[in-house]
Amino acid sequence: MFNPSREEARQFFFDTWRKYRQREILSDMENMAIEVILLHPEYHAMLDDPGRYQDKDYLPEMGDTNPFLHMGMHIAVGEQLSIDQPAGIRKRFERLLKLTGNEHDAAHQVMECLAEMIWQAQRNQSAFDASIYFECLDRWQN
Repeated sequence: MFNPSREEARQFFFDTWRKYRQREILSDMENMAIEVILLHPEYHAMLDDPGRYQDKDYLPEMGDTNPFLHMGMHIAVGEQLSIDQPAGIRKRFERLLKLTGNEHDAAHQVMECLAEMIWQAQRNQSAFDASIYFECLDRWQN
């Protein structure tokens, strides 16, 4: 894996959208990203205007949702599911899928739990803890 800067991560989404719209060949990672982008038409206008949105700050305390973080979380969850890592994530996702009835809603539930685990790790200055992740996912299913 790589650890892109904020600017690099955003540029990846801008470039992927531009290449898709111009019918250019996409890499495997860009194909993953375009699937997510197409699920979110509310972000298309933003992706058409990198000059305006490349450096925009999204402040949760102001009610802002960071579209780049949101799309990146979709990709992260997709990668986790593709390799079942942490072990057991795929089984929990399949149970959520049965409850929600669609992959996008199930992915959003997983993303909320992933965000909770990351927040806990940052707050406690600790490593990621799959038990926190799975406890959150299991709460959705009860």
